[in-house]
Amino acid sequence: MSSPVSDALLDELVDVARTIALESGAMIRSGRPDDVEVAGTKSSAQDVVTAMDLAVEAHLRARLAELRPDDAILGEEGGSSEGTSGVTWVVDPIDGTVNYLYGLPSYSVSVAAVVGPPDPAVWTVVAACVHAPADGRTFVAALGRGATLDGVPIRVRNATSLLDSLVGTGFGYRVERRVAQARVVAEVIPLVRDIRRIGSAALDLCTVASGGLDLYYERGLSPWDLAAGQLVATEAGALVTGLNGAPPGTEMTVAGPPDRHAELVAILSRLRADTDE
Repeated sequence: MSSPVSDALLDELVDVARTIALESGAMIRSGRPDDVEVAGTKSSAQDVVTAMDLAVEAHLRARLAELRPDDAILGEEGGSSEGTSGVTWVVDPIDGTVNYLYGLPSYSVSVAAVVGPPDPAVWTVVAACVHAPADGRTFVAALGRGATLDGVPIRVRNATSLLDSLVGTGFGYRVERRVAQARVVAEVIPLVRDIRRIGSAALDLCTVASGGLDLYYERGLSPWDLAAGQLVATEAGALVTGLNGAPPGTEMTVAGPPDRHAELVAILSRLRADTDE
């Protein structure tokens, strides 16, 4: 896909995304206390926010104000701020906060630049970086230029069948959502190689991109969960959609190479996996 921004601007956006994601990762690594405390909650008492989430988003916003002062920002913790350039930064300071809380390594900083309204149904993601502070992995993508892991081009893995596919997923924090998701995963698991639950949607999407998962699906993703990982996955050859012709988003996101993606979408559609019934 051709980019709606110039090559020079795309270069700049990719550089900014990488720079502030790596800075934030260093901040997380150096600032993690031995005992992480919960600073607040979101959808339920188990859906937590830490002081580091708040501090890293504040850093991302401050740096974007320096580097790209005319751009809008949409962040998980701080909401939206308006801009005049037509570019919006969609940021998640720690995607996988519960993993961070428990000292598990699967969490990431997710930074994406989008053109158009900051809504997965209509936006165009043009530049992205997903950085995993615990192990240093850095995924970068630019629209029409492919995706890389630590500077090396990556590509989705083409499993020979759905039964040979390792599938990632995730679960919400409200009881009603979990009950519905448990029903779906119980129907899916006999049809695939196995199920993995990493705990960071951005890393799930990037793991599909780099061949560590064959497929991924999840209900309940917010724009900041999806933006950067979506571009990494699509630039590595994945399809990223919702169900029944819908774009990816809160109701459902499915990612993977075209043939296996179509098979999984058919199953999830039959199971009405985009509902909480």
